[in-house]
Amino acid sequence: MLLQEPRRPTTGRCRVLIVEDHRDGRESLCVLLTLLGYEVDVAIDGSEGVDMALHHDYDAAIVDLGLPKLDGFQVARRIRDVQGRAIRLLAYTAYSSDEAIKGANDAGFDAHMTKPANFTDLIAWLGTPVPTG
Repeated sequence: MLLQEPRRPTTGRCRVLIVEDHRDGRESLCVLLTLLGYEVDVAIDGSEGVDMALHHDYDAAIVDLGLPKLDGFQVARRIRDVQGRAIRLLAYTAYSSDEAIKGANDAGFDAHMTKPANFTDLIAWLGTPVPTG
């Protein structure tokens, strides 16, 4: 994992985009984050992930690297080209080689976590959502 300070949402919420093609992984991560108070949307491929990230206001995106249509590296580059650092990007992937970590960093990801990640680390990276009700 690349070293990053935990994020503390300042908007009273933490809106997260999950870009994952594996249905079970996508759904379980969505359910867990939703139960913890995050606002979560999902995309099933890289192209949809880029479209959603560029047309909605997300605090963070959790992106698999091995995606159909556009891989996670392409997703990060396209988002960074338009939004700069307005959104935090996490490479959440089974790719754990030094080459994959360097590629994620070069593509513009803020951090890299290998699946299955320690959920405590994932939550620390996202930041704790602040109740809005």
